Amino acid sequence: MAVCIAVIAKENYPLYIRSVPTQNELKFHYTVHTSLDVVEEKISAVGKSIGDQRELYLGLLYPTEDYKVYGYVTNTKVKFVIVVDSSNTSLRDNEIRSMFRKLHNSFTDVMCNPFHNPGDSIQSKTFDGIISGMMVQTG
Repeated sequence: MAVCIAVIAKENYPLYIRSVPTQNELKFHYTVHTSLDVVEEKISAVGKSIGDQRELYLGLLYPTEDYKVYGYVTNTKVKFVIVVDSSNTSLRDNEIRSMFRKLHNSFTDVMCNPFHNPGDSIQSKTFDGIISGMMVQTG
């Protein structure tokens, strides 16, 4: 399961970042923001090829010694980043894809809320609950 999940706006500012354990939060913020360069690189590379038929799932952005960073971009250029522990070898690519689908669906639900202003940080208890279910359970 994920150790950090982030939703980044089109303009590259965080709408939502949650990490477990919380003492590594600054490290995960750095990891997420460094991954944005790789996301932009992959988006521009795909944009030059087959027009608008791009895959939303970007796959493994980069591995580090301790973590693997995966990316996903919506049609509106909102970026999702999931960081998983490298020691979790049982996590397959299709499971990561389903996590991103679940995240995208719950993000869409938040955006459809008439009381949410697009561009504001996400403050939804339902969204928090879905993210909690996707996170590594510690303790």
